[in-house]
Amino acid sequence: MTLTAGYDIGGAHLKVALLRDGVLVHAEQIPCPLWRGIAELDTALAHALRITHSAQRHAVTMTGELADVFPDRYTGVAMIVERAVTALGPNALIWMGQRGLGSPAQAIAYDTDTASANFLATATLAAHLIGDGLLIDMGSTTTDLIALQSGRPRPVGLTDADRLRTGELVYTGLTRTPVMAITTRASFQGQPQGLARDLFATMADVRRVLGDLPDGVDQHATCDGRGKTVPESRARLARCFGRDVQPGEDGDWLTAAREIAATQMASVREGMENVSSNPARIVSAGIGAGIIATLAAERAIPHITFGELIDAAPHWRDWATRCAPAVSVARLAANATSSVPASSPTDMQSPHTQSPE
Repeated sequence: MTLTAGYDIGGAHLKVALLRDGVLVHAEQIPCPLWRGIAELDTALAHALRITHSAQRHAVTMTGELADVFPDRYTGVAMIVERAVTALGPNALIWMGQRGLGSPAQAIAYDTDTASANFLATATLAAHLIGDGLLIDMGSTTTDLIALQSGRPRPVGLTDADRLRTGELVYTGLTRTPVMAITTRASFQGQPQGLARDLFATMADVRRVLGDLPDGVDQHATCDGRGKTVPESRARLARCFGRDVQPGEDGDWLTAAREIAATQMASVREGMENVSSNPARIVSAGIGAGIIATLAAERAIPHITFGELIDAAPHWRDWATRCAPAVSVARLAANATSSVPASSPTDMQSPHTQSPE
């Protein structure tokens, strides 16, 4: 029996997956607010090791180097790799995007390839399993869109900067994105108005008002430090409109939330048009997979979740989908000598330069 663990280290969460002989047996999202300090990662990794301590192989991917606790991305990559090695051991494998899996030293040397490359782990595995399609991974903060063709991921951009330019990275997510980052105008009781450009509410509040926020995915504090009931989310949303909840009715706030959510999804649709306007199939991943399924249905495009694609056991499919990069990097590590390929520079449509060592 071989146990392989995968870790996706983000700026807000650590996602962990455990495979037994290549089959998913556990997937979990652990809060990891890196902006508070690197000790948050140590705590999250210690929690993860309660699940993965028996694993013979550990593989790591990351986006957390973007956290503002680090002065630059190179430092973020280096510190995350060092903390991962301390927790997981010197033989931990690090995902370097187009370069595949490598040693910790290689990952630091090729920091530009290592940084924010988790999307490419998911896309590599998804492309191998489905051949052609479009992967859309909507997480708490961002949405990745990657074209899949002939069993390979086909991104045009590889860095965050390039992917923001090409539309392959849409900086909007299911829970953590502030309402003020979605739109500065919306309607209340049929009257358009400006919105407060302050951190009063997030899309977690909007989704909670709409009733389509999955259980267990909103793991961070609210903007006002209060609770996560629907009435409390309505109150935060109302502040964006410069109002109290009353004298508005529940239906007024439901309508307002729908408009804001529709505006957010318009930006995802725009990214989709830029990347692949008519894909053969959409593979959805992330905590926003249900929203992506709705988008696929609107366009009459065949759809499959990442959890279904990898044939996870039914009771693990939702969390396999939500933790897709962690599951993918574990599968790629488990199959490093099998037919599942790691990406190489020749697979990509655009070059990626290495930062100075």
